[in-house]
Amino acid sequence: MIINERDARHEHLLYVAKQMMTAARTAPKGKGIDIIETAVVTEEDIQELSNEIMRLYSKNGMKFFLRDAENILSAEAVVLIGTREELHGLNCGHCGFSTCAEKPKDTPCAINIVDLGIAIGSACAMAADLRVDSRVMFSTGLAAQSLNWLIDCKCVMAIPISCSSKNPFFDRKPKEIK
Repeated sequence: MIINERDARHEHLLYVAKQMMTAARTAPKGKGIDIIETAVVTEEDIQELSNEIMRLYSKNGMKFFLRDAENILSAEAVVLIGTREELHGLNCGHCGFSTCAEKPKDTPCAINIVDLGIAIGSACAMAADLRVDSRVMFSTGLAAQSLNWLIDCKCVMAIPISCSSKNPFFDRKPKEIK
């Protein structure tokens, strides 16, 4: 049997995406409380995600949303990592308020955001270890959050992945408004 890399690429990238989700799951968490959610977006759902980025651009006018909406169409998969909101009761003040009780409901717990960052770093390290191109995207995560693809997550980031001769997620030119 001969297996051509081009024929096996999609299956391999799905394997990598699953490994990235495992890396995010097993990343250290504040007080050992697991508030991380993950998912993988593929095929026509990537187009839907791109469309949502464009819709958000029409509301916020941030030009990099245009570039990212087109850019994720080069991805075989997009890994979503988000955090549910949960108070840890540390009264650490990192959120800007002295106690958890003083923190407004819409202000994220800093420990949750740190946990999200560690999970993202762990997932990206896995992608790098498996020699797959990736990039963390705020805009794409915000679109997934808007679509409520990670239920109850208050902050979502996205990591599109690709396996090609040139990383499509770097050296990107800003897109012009059409």
